[in-house]
Amino acid sequence: MTRAASPARPETPAPPARPAIPEYEAEPKSKTERVLLVVFVVLPFLAVLAAAPLAWGAGLLGWSDVVIGAVMYTVACLGVTVGFHRYFTHGSFKAKRPLKIALAVAGSLSLEMSVVDWVATHRRHHKFSDADGDPHSPWRFGNDWKALAKGLWWAHMGWLFEKKRTNRKKYAPDLVADPDIEKIHHIFPLLVAASLLLPPLVGGLVTWSWMGAATAFFWATLVRIALLHHVTWSINSICHVWGKEPFMTRDQSRNVWWLAIPSMGESWHNLHHADPTSARHGALPGQIDISARVIRLFEQAGWAYDVRWPTEQRLAAKRVTRSDAAA
Repeated sequence: MTRAASPARPETPAPPARPAIPEYEAEPKSKTERVLLVVFVVLPFLAVLAAAPLAWGAGLLGWSDVVIGAVMYTVACLGVTVGFHRYFTHGSFKAKRPLKIALAVAGSLSLEMSVVDWVATHRRHHKFSDADGDPHSPWRFGNDWKALAKGLWWAHMGWLFEKKRTNRKKYAPDLVADPDIEKIHHIFPLLVAASLLLPPLVGGLVTWSWMGAATAFFWATLVRIALLHHVTWSINSICHVWGKEPFMTRDQSRNVWWLAIPSMGESWHNLHHADPTSARHGALPGQIDISARVIRLFEQAGWAYDVRWPTEQRLAAKRVTRSDAAA
Protein backbone atom coordinates (compact mmCIF):
# COMPACT_ATOMS: atom_id res chain seq x y z
CA MET A 1 0.00 0.00 0.00
CA THR A 2 1.56 3.28 -1.10
CA ARG A 3 1.52 6.33 1.12
CA ALA A 4 0.03 9.49 -0.36
CA ALA A 5 2.53 12.22 -0.99
CA SER A 6 2.24 15.06 1.50
CA PRO A 7 1.43 18.45 0.02
CA ALA A 8 4.45 20.72 -0.49
CA ARG A 9 4.89 23.32 2.21
CA PRO A 10 4.97 26.88 1.04
CA GLU A 11 8.41 28.48 1.35
CA THR A 12 8.78 30.89 4.24
CA PRO A 13 9.62 34.30 2.81
CA ALA A 14 12.92 35.76 3.96
CA PRO A 15 12.58 38.69 6.32
CA PRO A 16 12.99 42.01 4.54
CA ALA A 17 16.46 43.48 4.78
CA ARG A 18 16.74 46.42 7.11
CA PRO A 19 17.45 49.65 5.27
CA ALA A 20 20.99 50.91 5.78
CA ILE A 21 21.27 53.89 8.09
CA PRO A 22 22.66 56.84 6.10
CA GLU A 23 26.01 58.39 6.98
CA TYR A 24 24.49 61.82 7.56
CA GLU A 25 21.47 63.26 9.32
CA ALA A 26 18.52 64.06 7.06
CA GLU A 27 18.49 67.64 8.37
CA PRO A 28 21.76 69.50 7.70
CA LYS A 29 23.14 72.34 9.81
CA SER A 30 20.91 75.39 9.66
CA LYS A 31 22.05 78.83 8.50
CA THR A 32 21.81 80.05 12.10
CA GLU A 33 24.11 77.27 13.28
CA ARG A 34 26.66 78.05 10.58
CA VAL A 35 26.58 81.78 11.34
CA LEU A 36 27.08 81.09 15.06
CA LEU A 37 29.91 78.72 14.17
CA VAL A 38 31.68 81.50 12.29
CA VAL A 39 31.21 83.81 15.29
CA PHE A 40 32.57 81.25 17.77
CA VAL A 41 35.57 80.52 15.53
CA VAL A 42 36.48 84.03 14.39
CA LEU A 43 35.76 86.12 17.49
CA PRO A 44 37.93 84.10 19.91
CA PHE A 45 40.72 84.02 17.30
CA LEU A 46 40.62 87.82 17.02
CA ALA A 47 40.84 87.96 20.80
CA VAL A 48 44.06 85.91 20.67
CA LEU A 49 45.53 88.35 18.13
CA ALA A 50 44.70 91.22 20.49
CA ALA A 51 45.91 89.37 23.59
CA ALA A 52 49.57 90.43 23.51
CA PRO A 53 49.07 94.21 23.22
CA LEU A 54 46.29 94.13 25.80
CA ALA A 55 48.36 92.06 28.24
CA TRP A 56 51.63 93.94 28.03
CA GLY A 57 50.70 97.25 26.40
CA ALA A 58 47.53 98.13 28.29
CA GLY A 59 48.15 95.91 31.29
CA LEU A 60 44.62 94.45 31.09
CA LEU A 61 45.47 91.06 32.57
CA GLY A 62 45.03 90.26 36.24
CA TRP A 63 45.66 87.21 38.35
CA SER A 64 41.93 86.56 38.60
CA ASP A 65 41.77 86.36 34.78
CA VAL A 66 44.63 83.86 34.70
CA VAL A 67 43.15 81.65 37.42
CA ILE A 68 39.60 81.68 36.01
CA GLY A 69 40.89 81.01 32.49
CA ALA A 70 43.15 78.18 33.65
CA VAL A 71 40.35 76.51 35.61
CA MET A 72 37.86 76.80 32.74
CA TYR A 73 40.43 75.53 30.23
CA THR A 74 41.32 72.54 32.42
CA VAL A 75 37.72 71.55 33.13
CA ALA A 76 36.58 71.86 29.50
CA CYS A 77 39.72 70.23 28.08
CA LEU A 78 39.51 67.23 30.41
CA GLY A 79 35.80 67.04 29.64
CA VAL A 80 36.77 66.54 26.00
CA THR A 81 39.84 64.32 26.42
CA VAL A 82 38.71 62.12 29.30
CA GLY A 83 34.96 62.41 28.72
CA PHE A 84 34.02 62.92 25.07
CA HIS A 85 37.03 61.06 23.69
CA ARG A 86 38.30 58.27 25.92
CA TYR A 87 35.06 57.49 27.76
CA PHE A 88 32.09 58.22 25.50
CA THR A 89 33.70 57.55 22.11
CA HIS A 90 36.02 54.63 22.85
CA GLY A 91 34.85 53.14 26.14
CA SER A 92 38.33 53.21 27.68
CA PHE A 93 36.72 52.84 31.10
CA LYS A 94 33.33 52.60 32.74
CA ALA A 95 32.02 55.44 34.87
CA LYS A 96 29.45 55.71 37.59
CA ARG A 97 26.46 57.87 36.74
CA PRO A 98 27.54 61.11 38.50
CA LEU A 99 30.94 61.00 36.76
CA LYS A 100 29.30 60.23 33.41
CA ILE A 101 27.06 63.29 33.72
CA ALA A 102 29.90 65.50 34.96
CA LEU A 103 32.12 64.52 32.01
CA ALA A 104 29.35 65.20 29.51
CA VAL A 105 28.71 68.65 30.98
CA ALA A 106 32.41 69.51 31.25
CA GLY A 107 33.09 68.53 27.64
CA SER A 108 30.14 70.61 26.45
CA LEU A 109 31.77 73.71 28.00
CA SER A 110 34.45 73.46 25.29
CA LEU A 111 31.93 74.73 22.71
CA GLU A 112 33.17 72.15 20.22
CA MET A 113 29.96 70.17 19.73
CA SER A 114 27.28 68.55 21.82
CA VAL A 115 28.41 65.27 23.33
CA VAL A 116 26.36 63.16 20.87
CA ASP A 117 27.53 65.03 17.77
CA TRP A 118 31.16 65.02 18.93
CA VAL A 119 31.17 61.27 19.55
CA ALA A 120 29.36 60.45 16.29
CA THR A 121 31.83 62.53 14.27
CA HIS A 122 34.87 61.07 15.99
CA ARG A 123 33.71 57.48 15.57
CA ARG A 124 33.27 58.16 11.85
CA HIS A 125 36.81 59.57 11.80
CA HIS A 126 38.17 56.29 13.20
CA LYS A 127 36.12 54.18 10.81
CA PHE A 128 37.56 55.95 7.76
CA SER A 129 40.76 57.42 9.18
CA ASP A 130 42.71 59.21 6.42
CA ALA A 131 40.54 57.56 3.77
CA ASP A 132 37.36 58.47 1.90
CA GLY A 133 34.69 59.15 4.51
CA ASP A 134 37.01 60.66 7.14
CA PRO A 135 35.38 63.97 8.12
CA HIS A 136 38.69 65.77 8.69
CA SER A 137 41.71 64.10 7.11
CA PRO A 138 44.51 66.47 5.97
CA TRP A 139 45.21 64.02 3.11
CA ARG A 140 41.76 64.57 1.65
CA PHE A 141 42.96 66.44 -1.45
CA GLY A 142 46.22 64.60 -2.23
CA ASN A 143 49.89 64.37 -1.26
CA ASP A 144 51.63 67.28 -3.02
CA TRP A 145 52.35 70.44 -1.06
CA LYS A 146 49.43 72.43 -2.49
CA ALA A 147 46.96 69.64 -1.77
CA LEU A 148 48.42 69.13 1.71
CA ALA A 149 48.22 72.86 2.52
CA LYS A 150 44.56 72.78 1.54
CA GLY A 151 44.09 69.56 3.49
CA LEU A 152 45.64 71.01 6.64
CA TRP A 153 43.19 73.91 6.53
CA TRP A 154 40.33 71.46 5.99
CA ALA A 155 41.44 69.14 8.81
CA HIS A 156 42.08 71.99 11.23
CA MET A 157 38.80 73.88 10.89
CA GLY A 158 37.44 73.90 7.34
CA TRP A 159 35.43 70.71 7.87
CA LEU A 160 33.42 72.40 10.61
CA PHE A 161 31.62 74.55 8.04
CA GLU A 162 30.31 71.58 6.05
CA LYS A 163 26.51 71.52 5.99
CA LYS A 164 26.24 67.77 6.54
CA ARG A 165 25.99 66.36 10.06
CA THR A 166 27.14 62.85 10.99
CA ASN A 167 24.21 60.54 11.66
CA ARG A 168 23.83 60.18 15.40
CA LYS A 169 21.80 56.96 15.37
CA LYS A 170 24.36 55.26 13.12
CA TYR A 171 27.51 56.26 15.00
CA ALA A 172 26.31 56.97 18.54
CA PRO A 173 23.24 54.79 19.14
CA ASP A 174 24.35 54.08 22.71
CA LEU A 175 24.34 57.78 23.58
CA VAL A 176 21.06 58.46 21.76
CA ALA A 177 19.51 55.70 23.90
CA ASP A 178 20.96 57.10 27.15
CA PRO A 179 18.37 59.45 28.74
CA ASP A 180 21.02 61.34 30.74
CA ILE A 181 23.15 62.05 27.67
CA GLU A 182 20.15 62.92 25.51
CA LYS A 183 19.13 65.59 28.05
CA ILE A 184 22.65 67.05 28.07
CA HIS A 185 22.67 66.96 24.26
CA HIS A 186 19.42 68.95 24.13
CA ILE A 187 20.53 71.59 26.67
CA PHE A 188 23.79 72.19 24.81
CA PRO A 189 22.82 75.83 24.02
CA LEU A 190 22.40 76.49 27.75
CA LEU A 191 25.82 74.98 28.46
CA VAL A 192 27.30 77.20 25.72
CA ALA A 193 25.79 80.23 27.48
CA ALA A 194 27.19 79.04 30.81
CA SER A 195 30.67 78.65 29.31
CA LEU A 196 30.51 82.17 27.90
CA LEU A 197 29.04 83.93 30.93
CA LEU A 198 30.47 82.10 33.93
CA PRO A 199 33.99 83.65 33.68
CA PRO A 200 32.80 87.27 33.61
CA LEU A 201 30.36 86.54 36.42
CA VAL A 202 33.12 85.12 38.61
CA GLY A 203 35.59 87.82 37.53
CA GLY A 204 33.14 90.57 38.36
CA LEU A 205 32.36 89.09 41.78
CA VAL A 206 36.04 88.50 42.64
CA THR A 207 37.14 92.03 41.70
CA TRP A 208 33.77 93.60 42.46
CA SER A 209 34.02 95.65 39.29
CA TRP A 210 32.69 95.81 35.74
CA MET A 211 36.27 95.96 34.50
CA GLY A 212 37.02 92.67 36.24
CA ALA A 213 34.02 91.12 34.48
CA ALA A 214 35.12 92.53 31.12
CA THR A 215 38.73 91.32 31.36
CA ALA A 216 37.57 87.89 32.57
CA PHE A 217 35.27 87.66 29.54
CA PHE A 218 38.15 88.55 27.24
CA TRP A 219 40.76 86.21 28.76
CA ALA A 220 38.83 83.39 30.44
CA THR A 221 36.09 83.18 27.80
CA LEU A 222 37.32 84.32 24.38
CA VAL A 223 41.05 83.56 24.61
CA ARG A 224 40.42 80.33 26.52
CA ILE A 225 37.93 79.09 23.90
CA ALA A 226 40.30 79.93 21.04
CA LEU A 227 43.27 78.18 22.65
CA LEU A 228 41.29 75.04 23.44
CA HIS A 229 39.74 74.90 19.99
CA HIS A 230 43.02 75.22 18.15
CA VAL A 231 44.75 72.70 20.39
CA THR A 232 41.93 70.21 19.74
CA TRP A 233 41.90 70.91 16.01
CA SER A 234 45.67 70.47 15.88
CA ILE A 235 45.21 66.81 16.79
CA ASN A 236 43.17 66.42 13.57
CA SER A 237 45.61 68.37 11.41
CA ILE A 238 49.18 68.49 12.74
CA CYS A 239 49.06 65.05 14.38
CA HIS A 240 48.15 63.43 11.06
CA VAL A 241 51.03 65.01 9.11
CA TRP A 242 54.14 65.58 11.27
CA GLY A 243 55.65 63.62 14.13
CA LYS A 244 56.86 60.17 15.06
CA GLU A 245 55.16 56.83 14.39
CA PRO A 246 56.42 54.25 16.91
CA PHE A 247 53.32 52.07 16.52
CA MET A 248 51.77 50.41 13.49
CA THR A 249 48.55 51.97 12.20
CA ARG A 250 46.59 51.94 8.94
CA ASP A 251 46.62 55.74 8.75
CA GLN A 252 48.95 58.74 9.15
CA SER A 253 48.50 59.37 12.90
CA ARG A 254 51.65 60.76 14.57
CA ASN A 255 53.01 61.79 17.97
CA VAL A 256 53.68 65.51 18.49
CA TRP A 257 55.47 66.03 21.81
CA TRP A 258 55.09 69.80 22.14
CA LEU A 259 51.30 69.51 22.13
CA ALA A 260 51.23 66.92 24.91
CA ILE A 261 50.65 69.28 27.86
CA PRO A 262 48.11 71.71 26.32
CA SER A 263 46.21 68.74 24.83
CA MET A 264 46.34 66.81 28.14
CA GLY A 265 48.05 63.85 26.41
CA GLU A 266 45.95 63.69 23.24
CA SER A 267 48.90 64.47 20.96
CA TRP A 268 50.38 61.00 21.59
CA HIS A 269 48.06 60.27 18.71
CA ASN A 270 49.91 57.36 17.10
CA LEU A 271 49.27 54.88 19.92
CA HIS A 272 45.68 56.05 20.13
CA HIS A 273 45.06 55.01 16.52
CA ALA A 274 47.00 51.79 17.03
CA ASP A 275 44.93 50.94 20.13
CA PRO A 276 41.87 53.25 20.28
CA THR A 277 40.35 51.83 23.47
CA SER A 278 43.50 52.34 25.54
CA ALA A 279 42.97 54.70 28.47
CA ARG A 280 46.56 55.92 28.16
CA HIS A 281 47.83 57.47 24.94
CA GLY A 282 51.29 58.43 26.16
CA ALA A 283 52.43 54.96 27.23
CA LEU A 284 56.14 55.17 26.45
CA PRO A 285 58.79 56.51 28.89
CA GLY A 286 58.80 60.30 29.12
CA GLN A 287 55.37 60.74 27.52
CA ILE A 288 53.26 62.96 29.78
CA ASP A 289 49.57 62.06 29.61
CA ILE A 290 47.59 64.22 32.04
CA SER A 291 44.26 62.69 30.98
CA ALA A 292 45.48 59.19 31.87
CA ARG A 293 46.55 60.43 35.30
CA VAL A 294 43.10 61.91 35.87
CA ILE A 295 41.48 58.60 34.87
CA ARG A 296 43.77 56.86 37.36
CA LEU A 297 42.55 59.25 40.08
CA PHE A 298 38.94 58.51 39.15
CA GLU A 299 39.73 54.79 39.33
CA GLN A 300 41.35 55.12 42.75
CA ALA A 301 38.35 57.09 44.00
CA GLY A 302 36.02 54.32 42.81
CA TRP A 303 34.27 56.57 40.28
CA ALA A 304 35.77 54.77 37.25
CA TYR A 305 36.29 51.02 36.82
CA ASP A 306 37.18 48.40 34.20
CA VAL A 307 39.86 50.77 32.91
CA ARG A 308 41.65 49.51 29.81
CA TRP A 309 45.28 50.24 30.67
CA PRO A 310 47.88 49.24 28.08
CA THR A 311 50.04 46.20 28.86
CA GLU A 312 53.66 45.59 27.91
CA GLN A 313 52.64 42.67 25.71
CA ARG A 314 50.03 44.69 23.85
CA LEU A 315 52.41 47.60 23.30
CA ALA A 316 55.15 45.28 22.06
CA ALA A 317 52.76 43.67 19.58
CA LYS A 318 51.96 47.06 18.07
CA ARG A 319 55.47 48.52 17.98
CA VAL A 320 57.06 49.28 14.63
CA THR A 321 60.06 46.99 14.12
CA ARG A 322 63.05 47.60 11.89
CA SER A 323 61.65 45.24 9.28
CA ASP A 324 58.34 47.14 9.32
CA ALA A 325 60.14 50.45 8.90
CA ALA A 326 62.20 49.11 6.01
CA ALA A 327 59.19 47.65 4.18
